[in-house]
Amino acid sequence: MNLAVRDIRYNKGRFILTSLGLGLLIGVVMSMGGIYRGLFADAMSISEATAADIWVVQQDTNGPFAENSRVPEDLKYRIAAVPGVAEASPLSFQTIQVDRQGKLFRFFLVGYDLQGLGGPPAILAGRGIRQKHYEMVVAQGMQMKLGDTIHLGLHDYTVVGITGKMVSSGGDPLAYVSLADAQDIQFKKDNNAIRNDRARNAATLSDIKTLSPPQAEAMASVISGITGSTHVVNTVVARLAPGANLEVVQERISRWNHYRAMSEAEQTRILTMGLIEKARMQLGLFRIILLVISAVIISLIIYTSTIDKIRVIATLKLIGSPNGVIVGMILEQSLLMGVLAYGIGYALITLTYEKFPRRIVLDASDLQGLFVLILAICTISSLVGIRKAMRVEPAEALGG
Repeated sequence: MNLAVRDIRYNKGRFILTSLGLGLLIGVVMSMGGIYRGLFADAMSISEATAADIWVVQQDTNGPFAENSRVPEDLKYRIAAVPGVAEASPLSFQTIQVDRQGKLFRFFLVGYDLQGLGGPPAILAGRGIRQKHYEMVVAQGMQMKLGDTIHLGLHDYTVVGITGKMVSSGGDPLAYVSLADAQDIQFKKDNNAIRNDRARNAATLSDIKTLSPPQAEAMASVISGITGSTHVVNTVVARLAPGANLEVVQERISRWNHYRAMSEAEQTRILTMGLIEKARMQLGLFRIILLVISAVIISLIIYTSTIDKIRVIATLKLIGSPNGVIVGMILEQSLLMGVLAYGIGYALITLTYEKFPRRIVLDASDLQGLFVLILAICTISSLVGIRKAMRVEPAEALGG
C-alpha cells in the first residue's frame, strides 16, 4: 500500500489546486528562461544571418548596433584590398516608426548591396530584391503581404518577398531594401530642406567680403551638395579568404585605414553582454524569487498536510511502522506535487509561447536543469514536514 498516494486521494482537491498554482509559477519561470534565450537569439539574428568575419565601424565606437557608427560607402573598396579579405560589403541600419492603420509601428530597416552580404537569409514567399529601387523584402513580423506598399522617406516601396522571423536586438521585425534606397530614406532631404540649407550656407558665406553675392550663392550650392551626400553606411562587413589570419587583418585595417575592425566574437560579446546584460540579470532575479516562493508554498503545504495527519502518523508509530515509511510518505507527496506542477507549467508554456510578443526559445538543457532543481526544492521543502512528523509521539494516537 502506497500511503502517499492514498493520502493524496483523500485530499485530492487541495493537492490538485496546489499543484495547479505551483504549475503556473513554474510556467512563468520557464517563460523567463525562454525570454532570455529569445533575447540572445534576437540580438544575434542579424549578425548570424550576415555571417561576416569582420565588422568595420567608425573608430572608437562599438557600432553599428550598440553605438552610432558612420563610415563612407566607398570604404568597401579599401577593405576589399586588404590582404586576406575575400569579400567586403557595406550595410546600413536604421529604426523606423510609422503610422499604420492608426497605430504606431516600429521596424528595423536593413540596406544592403544586392550583390553582397547582409541580405535576407531565406525567402519564404515571393522573391528577393532585383531592382535597385523601390522593392522591399519583409520579415513575417511585419505582417505585410506580397504586393503591399509602404511609404518611406520620399517614395513608396512594394513588398516583393517575405523572409522568416528576423528581428533586431530590440525585437523589432526586419525589412530589407537596397543600399541605395536605405541611404535615400535615411539621408536624402526633400526640396524644401535643400533650399533651406542653401539659404543658410549663403547667409554664412555672405559675411566673407571677398565673395560677391553670385559667388557666395554658387559656393553655398556646392557645399550643400557635398554635405548632403547620401553615400554613408553604418558598417562594412568582410569575409576572410581561406587561411587568412583574423588578427593580422584586423590590425592592418585599424592601422592603415583608421577604423575599428571587430571580429565576430567581439560583436557577439557587445551584443550579448552589453545590450541584454541588464535584462538577463533582471530575468534571473525574478526566476530566483519565483523559485523561492515555490519552495515556501511547498513547505507550507507539506507542513499543514503533516499537521492534519498527526493522529495518523502517531498511529503508524504506535503499530510499529518504521520512521522510513513516514518519511517516504511525506517525501513522495512533495515530489509528486513538484512533478505534477512541472508538467502543468511545461504544458502551459508549450501551448502559449508562440503567442508572446517577444521570441521565446525553450532550450532542452534549461528545462532539464529546471526539472532537477524543482525536485531538489521539493526534497528540501519536505524536510519541514518530516521534522514535525519525527517529533510526533505514539501516545497522541490515543488522545494523550
